[in-house]
Amino acid sequence: MTESTEKGHFLERSLIDIAIESWRFSRLFARVVGKLDAGEAARYVNQLRYFQRKVQESLDACGLTLVNVEGQTFDAGMAASALNIGDFGPEDDLIVDQMVEPIIMGAEGLRKEGTVMLRKADA
Repeated sequence: MTESTEKGHFLERSLIDIAIESWRFSRLFARVVGKLDAGEAARYVNQLRYFQRKVQESLDACGLTLVNVEGQTFDAGMAASALNIGDFGPEDDLIVDQMVEPIIMGAEGLRKEGTVMLRKADA
């Protein structure tokens, strides 16, 4: 691996780490804003959208995409590991209840596997 390839990999890895932490922070911030009265919340929601758009623009510039699979049917081939998979049997139909970390895709395919929490589809 050349020095420039190593540096590029390091920069991509750093951007992915920042994007994941930004994603987590955005979700937390959205929950907090949801507890405010509507008039006050609107200002903060606009700031959150601006922040999310800037993060997405940075990811787009590097050919990266955050993928959220909440609400989708879980299957073993999904690019996410389930923290609570042991709580279910092989016959259970499962839904992704919560993304703990998003999936990161790039032009060459999967860049970082996501992490999820599952629930039964009929629950």
